[in-house]
Amino acid sequence: LFKLIDTAGSAVAESPNQDWSQWKGRGADALVVGTVTALSDGRQEVRFRLLDVVKQTQLDGLSLTFRPESARKTAHRIADIIYQKLTGQPGVFSTQIAYVEKRGSRYQLIVDDSDGQNPQAALISDHPIISPAWSPDGTRLAYVSFEKKKPIIYIRPLNRPMPFVLANFKGSNSAPTWSPDGRRLAVTLTKDGLSQLYLINADGSGVRRLTTSAGIDTEPVFSPDGAWIYFTSDRGGSPQIYKIPAEGGNVQRVTFEGSYNVSPRISPDGKTLAYVARNNGAFQITVQDLATQQTQVLTDSARDESPSFAPDGRTILYASEIGGRGVLATVSIDGRVRQRLSSAKVGDVREPAWGPLAR
Repeated sequence: LFKLIDTAGSAVAESPNQDWSQWKGRGADALVVGTVTALSDGRQEVRFRLLDVVKQTQLDGLSLTFRPESARKTAHRIADIIYQKLTGQPGVFSTQIAYVEKRGSRYQLIVDDSDGQNPQAALISDHPIISPAWSPDGTRLAYVSFEKKKPIIYIRPLNRPMPFVLANFKGSNSAPTWSPDGRRLAVTLTKDGLSQLYLINADGSGVRRLTTSAGIDTEPVFSPDGAWIYFTSDRGGSPQIYKIPAEGGNVQRVTFEGSYNVSPRISPDGKTLAYVARNNGAFQITVQDLATQQTQVLTDSARDESPSFAPDGRTILYASEIGGRGVLATVSIDGRVRQRLSSAKVGDVREPAWGPLAR
């Protein structure tokens, strides 16, 4: 959305008055100026102004005081303010991502800044961890652990050190996803036979079966309005994406192109489905307009998985594989901009999930 202008050779003061003709001549539409000052108590003060070059006026400005360890958090907050002022949409710079990192035989559930620059371990285990999922308020993570030699779904409140068991039924307990109101989750259980979808309250009570098929139903995800649950099923012979009313009802098939489409995710505005499609042996991130059913392949790598929308719906986070090692990457919703995150320079990274807007 933005093109940066070279500021070389220019001394820019933190002032509402600038050499407007210079910046206009360089093609700038907006200008951000600021200062950081060390205070006597060890804190720092940052002042910034967002200026409209065309109208030659100030759009916004703020002074913030912070401790040095909060510098990145403060910078993300400033970036969010600038982004929202210029685009009218909330910025996602202050959001967090979660993912699983494997180093040797150790697994870590990592919570990180959205740019992959501040990884913190929320859980460390000698057993596999999969399928992290953020609660809508960003205070809890659901995930699957094999610590008890079988897949069990846990919920970890981020402000408490200990998780609690959400689902530990006979067989497999997997693929948790939160409802938009955070009161319940859709999960995949095998307690009655094949993998099927169930609803369960966030405290582990009220388990109710949602699907009944002769195939495998898994990877549920709620639509943003909570009315539908999209999921992967091979009930038609090959893995495709279907949807079912969240309270139960008739199942409808959603994807029709290709013979392998899995891992559905719905954009925050409910208009776009992202998923992994197999094309000529390559697994690639694909999007489908739910109104027109038109599809577009966004990536050109061979082993992409686990798409996750940013809260503004403009970017998709996903895991890929380079040199036999899992890495994180992002792609814009139109496929034009792709970036690799610098997180997990040593480990093998999988299963990313983008958290909600910061509150």
